[in-house]
Amino acid sequence: MLKWFSFSGIYTEIKRVRWPKGSEMGRNVSVVLAFTVGFGLFFVFTEFVISFLLKWIGIIA
Repeated sequence: MLKWFSFSGIYTEIKRVRWPKGSEMGRNVSVVLAFTVGFGLFFVFTEFVISFLLKWIGIIA
């Protein structure tokens, strides 16, 4: 059996991980939320523009 594929090996690997600090985590969360909101607004705006254009050329009643 592989050494890393045991409880002691997994525990050793977990101790090697550099966990993010609270401020770094907050910054990462804010970036993810900003991009999510930005992409959501982009897709809503794009949907309105496409539906307006389709109504304007008469495809959608």
